[in-house]
Parts: sequence; C-alpha cells; structure tokens
Amino acid sequence: MIDERIALFPATSTCDNKGHLLIGGCDVIQLASVYGTPLYIFDESTIRQQCQRFMSAFKAQYNHGVVVAYAAKAFINVALAGIIADEGLGLDVVSGGEITIAQKANFPMEKVILHGNNKSLDEINMAIRSGVGRVVVDNFDEIKLLERLAAMSGDAASILLRVNPGVDPHTHQYLTTGAVTSKFGFPIAQIEEAVKEILSASYLNLRGLHFHIGSGISEVEPYLKAIDIIIELAATLRSKYGLKIEELDIGGGFAVRYTLDQPVPDINTYAKSISERITTRCKELGLETPELILEPGRAIIGRAGVALYTIGMTKEIPPFKRYIFIDGGMGDNIRPALYSARYEAVVANKLQDKSTQKVSIAGRYCESGDILIDNILLPSINTGDIIAVPAAGAYCLPLSSNYNAVPRPAIVMVSNGKANLIRRREIYEDLTAHDEIVNDV
Repeated sequence: MIDERIALFPATSTCDNKGHLLIGGCDVIQLASVYGTPLYIFDESTIRQQCQRFMSAFKAQYNHGVVVAYAAKAFINVALAGIIADEGLGLDVVSGGEITIAQKANFPMEKVILHGNNKSLDEINMAIRSGVGRVVVDNFDEIKLLERLAAMSGDAASILLRVNPGVDPHTHQYLTTGAVTSKFGFPIAQIEEAVKEILSASYLNLRGLHFHIGSGISEVEPYLKAIDIIIELAATLRSKYGLKIEELDIGGGFAVRYTLDQPVPDINTYAKSISERITTRCKELGLETPELILEPGRAIIGRAGVALYTIGMTKEIPPFKRYIFIDGGMGDNIRPALYSARYEAVVANKLQDKSTQKVSIAGRYCESGDILIDNILLPSINTGDIIAVPAAGAYCLPLSSNYNAVPRPAIVMVSNGKANLIRRREIYEDLTAHDEIVNDV
C-alpha cells in the first residue's frame, strides 16, 4: 500500500517497485544522491498544468477578457519565468530584482505588473525604461513620484489604483493584506482624493482598480465581499468623475492543499463564483464589465515543489518526544516558525512501508522554533533515509536565508525522466563573496 500522502505531491508523482518516490519520471533518491540535500525539486508538468487550469477555468466563466499574471514573490528564477511566459501568463513583480529576472528570461515586459508599497525611485525608473505594462499605485507619495518620472520619460504610465477594501480573508494575520489597518493600498475613504489627483496628472493613465485581500484563502466569500465593495466604488467614481474602470485586478491568494485534512476549493469554484459576481454587480449598477486580472502565485507553484532532506541523528526524550533531525529546516523553510504553517511528509525511500512511529521533524538550526513538522506518523526511521515534503514550491525558497552561515539548497526541474539544475547549491565561498576587510587608516 502506497502512503496516501502522495496525493499532495506533484501531479506526476508515483511509487516504483522499490518503494521510492518518483516525480516527473525521476527517482528522488537518485536525485538526492546526485545533487545532495537539502534539495528542492520542481515538476514542470504540474507548473504548466496549473497555469493552463487557471487560464481555462476563468476564460470559460468570464467573457470580458482575462489576464492571469503569476505572482513572482511565491518563487521566481530565470527558468521558471521562461515557463510562465511560454504558457502565456503575465508576471506580477514587486522589486527591481524581480524585474531583472524577467528581463534575463526575455519575458514580454508589457505583460509585467509592478506592485509594492514603497517602490524606490530606481525601481520606478527601471519599470518605465523596461516597458512594464502596469504600475499598481499604493499611496499618495507614489502618485507624485510616478507622475514626475513618467513626465521625464515623455511617456504616460498606465496604472491601477490599489484599494484596501477592509475585508477579513480569514487567514493568518501575517497573510492578511486587505484589512482596514493594512499597510497596503488606499483606504476607501481616500480613494476619491487619489482619483482626483491622478486625473489631474498629465502622465498617468488610470486603467482600473486593484485589490488583494491576503494569501492562503480557502473560502470564496471574502473575494465576493471585496468585489461588491470595489464594484460599488467603481460606480461612484463613474458617477462623480466619469471614470471608466477598464480593468479590475482581484489579486491572488488562492489556497493550496498542504495537509490531507485541509481541503481547498477547486479553481473552477473560484472562477465561477468570482466571474458571476463581477458580471452580476456590473449589470445591476449599469457598468461596463471590465477586463479581469488575477495574480495567483502559490496556487500555481505550491504543489509543483518538493523539498528533500536527509535524516541525520535522532533523539529520544521518553515519554514525550522522538526527534528526527534533518539537514535543512528554517533556513530553507521558515514558514512553520513564521506563521505556524503545517506540512505533511513521507519517507521517500519507504513509500510502501506502514507509518507506525510518531516523530517530530526538527531542523539543524540553532533555534528551538526550528521544527518543520511536529508529531507526524512515519515508517521506521534510519539515518540516511530521505524525507520528502510536498507543497513546498511557494515562499520557502524566497524566504530562505543563510542563517548559521549555512549555504542555500540546489534546485532542479524535472520533466519526462530528466532533471535539469536550475539553481546550483551555494558553497561556503559564496558566503564571503561580498565581504570586505576594512583596515583603519
């Protein structure tokens, strides 16, 4: 019998007759031997499948134009940006670094959307020079800065106005971005003042409104509440200022399944409910239905990624705990320590063995909070066994660090039985590459 947790792994995941986990036709035990651990594996087929599912689900339900822009903050590098571009998606970026990665991948810059609550002068200039398609304006200071820089370039900047709808997405407080006190976006009470300032600017072209209420949202209702607020706002802006909202960006935040006991809505459920609500409310208020933009990140890349670790030492604390120690932890996945994220795991070389032992998987870092998974049932454990953690594709690597001066892991992309290294493992020399020794004069 195969461990049922394989359902959380990438779509191509199977088990061979040795009880080894296969992803994209590759034996992960062999990958661990070749590339070492910790190792992050991404399944190209699952990434492409998720891109296509979002595109097809929303286009089937929404007949007024749909743009799916992958949220790069979930994870991005040059190889992944190339796949996203190949699938016809746009790209949501939040920094000059993410713009640079897009450029390195020859991503079509007119399909890039720049976000951020504190964009620097250099980042805005980079966006203007590179031809970024949309800038999402977050505050009054940015309106002034963007107008000045666009005027210097001689070309008007196409913008979306980020609105804070004051909606609780029912997720962790660190993942909430649409609450009244959030640092992101304009509160509803300030929107008219912002619109008046933008309409008086000569080099700003206001195309529409944007909101993003949070991440890991496993209910449809918060989206619908936010849509109601934003569509009513659009009707007010049209009535008072003659403003036509051509584009409506609803952000991302769609949940993924991390554990067996955590069901999440299917993409089609999100698509149907969201599309019907926008269309209905626009019709009721006599508005032209805008083009729809959405920005999934986690929901595209989350399931596609798997983290591999090697088990080192173990520790018994009778009768309370049995720890198994892995060669990674909060340095490559801080999410459990940061906001109590929950994961499942399997022993990748014992998928057919029965899980009979309750253990806690602890990392190698010098923090008591470096516990990847507390109290999980696994088969009998031996030093050298390989632990595989599913749904590790989103936010683990972007939030990784060199804590305790530990190099960050390698990343491979697998497809049709082949593995390609898309980011090499850091080495100790990388840790001092930017250090300088300054002698007193």
